[in-house]
Amino acid sequence: MSVMGFLRSPAAKRAGHFGEALAVSLALLGFGASAFAQNVPVRGPDPTQVVQFLNQTIAWYRQLPVQEQAATGPGDWMIVYNNRQTADRVVQLAFEFARAQADLMAKESGSSQAQSSGAESTQYQALRQWQATIDKQIKDTQAEMDADKQKLAAGTGNRKEMQATVSELQAELDLANARREALQGMLEFVGGADGSGASGLKQQVDALAGSVPAGLSSPAAAGRLRAAAPSPQLEGLPLPPAAASAPRTSGIWDMTARVFALSDKIHALDSEIQQTEALARSSVAVRAPLLDSLKKLSEQGDQLAKQADAANAATLAQEKQQLDSLAAQFKQVSATLLPLSKQGILLAGYSKNIASWREATHGEYRTALRALLVRLALLGLLLGAVIVAAELWRRAIYRYVRDTRRRYQFLLLRRFALWTLIAAIVALAFASRLGSVLTFAGLLTAGVAVALQNVILSVVGYFFLIGKFGIKVGDRVQIGGVSGEIIDIGLVRLHLMELRGPGVDIPTGRVVAFSNSVALQPAGLFKQIPGTNFVWHEITLTLSPVSDYSGIKTRLVGAVDTVLADYREEMERQNRRLETFGAATGSGLSPKSQLRFTPSGIEVVIRFPVDLQHAAEIDERISRELLNALDREPKLKLAAPAGGGIQLRTDLTASEAAGPAS
Repeated sequence: MSVMGFLRSPAAKRAGHFGEALAVSLALLGFGASAFAQNVPVRGPDPTQVVQFLNQTIAWYRQLPVQEQAATGPGDWMIVYNNRQTADRVVQLAFEFARAQADLMAKESGSSQAQSSGAESTQYQALRQWQATIDKQIKDTQAEMDADKQKLAAGTGNRKEMQATVSELQAELDLANARREALQGMLEFVGGADGSGASGLKQQVDALAGSVPAGLSSPAAAGRLRAAAPSPQLEGLPLPPAAASAPRTSGIWDMTARVFALSDKIHALDSEIQQTEALARSSVAVRAPLLDSLKKLSEQGDQLAKQADAANAATLAQEKQQLDSLAAQFKQVSATLLPLSKQGILLAGYSKNIASWREATHGEYRTALRALLVRLALLGLLLGAVIVAAELWRRAIYRYVRDTRRRYQFLLLRRFALWTLIAAIVALAFASRLGSVLTFAGLLTAGVAVALQNVILSVVGYFFLIGKFGIKVGDRVQIGGVSGEIIDIGLVRLHLMELRGPGVDIPTGRVVAFSNSVALQPAGLFKQIPGTNFVWHEITLTLSPVSDYSGIKTRLVGAVDTVLADYREEMERQNRRLETFGAATGSGLSPKSQLRFTPSGIEVVIRFPVDLQHAAEIDERISRELLNALDREPKLKLAAPAGGGIQLRTDLTASEAAGPAS
């Protein structure tokens, strides 16, 4: 009895014994092996290689947001949109290939896989054959039970015997289903225990499908995408509103930032190109064994076609069976290879798209870099011109300005103007918009003016102090109640050495610091007119009433003139200096006297100018000469000490110094 005949017999259909079912499965295993031995073994990528390829494809797909971050203009976003569509299709084709390869491995039962995996593969194939036998048994039993139920419903035959038969067939069907479930669990364990079988590959593909959107790994979604034409509109694309309307900036700062941004964009596109090329090479490597199998199948088909020319009827029937088997194998391998071939075409277009984007970006980078270098060169030339002009200004000051004080003032003004102009040029060159610069400068100026108002007043006062009627080191000034000599003038403060004494020329050993803002205060400071260095002193003599009044004034004023004659030339020079300022008096810098009667006697007041450098010396000599004048005949007698005698004043006010002339 043949194997197929045994399978069709009622005994095989009701076989409840485990040994009979196993014998049938072994018979089918032997028959299947002998029939398939005539076919060409299909050599495809192993499961590990397929999983690695899927992982590489998913990693490549996850780099797509980098392109979205690099896109800045409408053209860039159009490329990103096209690349997104291509990338979605590439991932779908990768999963389509992986599932087709898993199905091919599941259907492939040839000797090539058995030789590579040994006894474990043989056990797996035996379990598959046993599963097919049980499936056939379940199908036949179900058909027989359905037929008996129809007879029972029609009322033909012995009703009691028919019900018993239906019950017995239902028990056989339940037992067969239980065996099938147990066998299915064993198949899944054997096929996926080491991750190298078809079942293990399917599980890994399903696991990887969870890491991508469902539409990319679902076969139904892939079919819908293939049927739908790509939309040319940018629907759903996260295009920022400012990307298309942002104005181009012209400041050096923004130009530099744009150059670096374009450089980073080029590097990102280079990395994207490298990953795409690496994925394309992996696709070629995975596709190579399948192409080799197709070539072998085609060669065997050609050989069978040549043999058919000289074959008889029996041989032609056998060759037809072999050709049908080759055609089935070719379809299976083609179904696995076709997604990879499509993927290769898409990856080539994707890489070309990125390369064109990269070339356009590189052109923008060269243009931006050239504009930045030109702007920097112009800035350097402008700063160089300013520095050269400042140097010419400095040389002109040293050549044409002879006065040391005036030269210092011009040099200070030059330095201030130079750095102010350089700061303004640099700020305008680096700023993007003039309006923003002015706004920022206004806010900054307001804040600085509030926080540093005293410092600003001091700096402004500094320029007043060094002006036409300003002060310089060595001048004697009076600020408030302090008199002293200037020893330093800073940008914010000035320092003077305090002087006190009869002639206001004795240092006290203290240095007093004042803010330059004192020049802007109502009290201000007192100093000599530039080029002058004198003060007025006053000496008062009270003579007794019995003195000879004739010639008193002439004798005493003559004594003072005798002393001042040694300093007359210097006083005349200072008087001429006063005349240039319109401050000279008609009598010039000469002694002034006044005689008046008091209850104590006759009071003679003499005011005389003294050079500050010789004030003490002049006062001493005048006092001595006056005493000598009093002793000459006819002698002049001083009043009693209680009445006054001789008094010397060195602290005359301005109104007192301009007292009555002689």
